[in-house]
Formats: sequence, structure tokens, C-alpha cells
Amino acid sequence: MKEIDILAERTNLPRVLEFVDGELEALDCGIRIITQIDVAVEEIFVNISSYAYDPEIGPAQIRVEILEDPISVVISFIDNGKPYDPLAKPDPDLKIPVRNRKKGGLGIFMVKKTMDDVSYEYKDGQNILTITKTIDK
Repeated sequence: MKEIDILAERTNLPRVLEFVDGELEALDCGIRIITQIDVAVEEIFVNISSYAYDPEIGPAQIRVEILEDPISVVISFIDNGKPYDPLAKPDPDLKIPVRNRKKGGLGIFMVKKTMDDVSYEYKDGQNILTITKTIDK
């Protein structure tokens, strides 16, 4: 497992993506999977940087673990911000026109649809959101 400790600021998103993509490229992932994971990483990291410590800035840790049989990537996002389970909100109703929908929730919905597993726990004062994507199906 590899990890990066970084301030949860939007300006650090390129560093987070570079870190994650470095691990994905070592697995020789296809561009489709890299893109899906990058979109999920961006959504989650931007949410942490926007809301976890608002209006302050705090630390975030991103962990990347590679599992075998089947080959999967597990990415955990850990912060000490306000407790918040993004998976607790109901999924948006996509049948309702955009202008009539409540704001928010579409990004995490996309994450749930493109990843093979998404989980959340609040433990020891930390939000831990974990996504898993199977590479070898």
C-alpha cells in the first residue's frame, strides 16, 4: 500500500491525481479505467477540500492498495473533518429535469455507478471513504 498526506485544497488535486495515476500506470490499466478512477478521485477529493473543514483547511490522506485475484485497486480517502457519510443521501432521481432536482449528490452517484464498491465509515474521528475498481475481470 502506498499513501500520500496532503492538505485538502483544490489546488492539490493535480498532485493527488498524479499519485493515483502513477499506481494505475504501473498496473498497465486501460485509459477507460484510468478515466473512471480519475473522475471518482476528483469528485471525492474536491468534496473533501470544499466541505470537510469549511471554512478552514485540513489534512487528507489518500491510500492506494493493489489487490490480486482479481486485480483491483482500492483507494481510501481519509480526513479529520466534520463527520459526513456521502452514501447516506438517496441517489438523485434522473427522471426529474435538472432544474427541478435538489442540488448535490450527482457526483457521488457517478462514483457509485462507475466503481465496483464504495464504502464509508467514521472511525476514531476520521471520515474514511473507500472506492474499489476491479482491473482484471
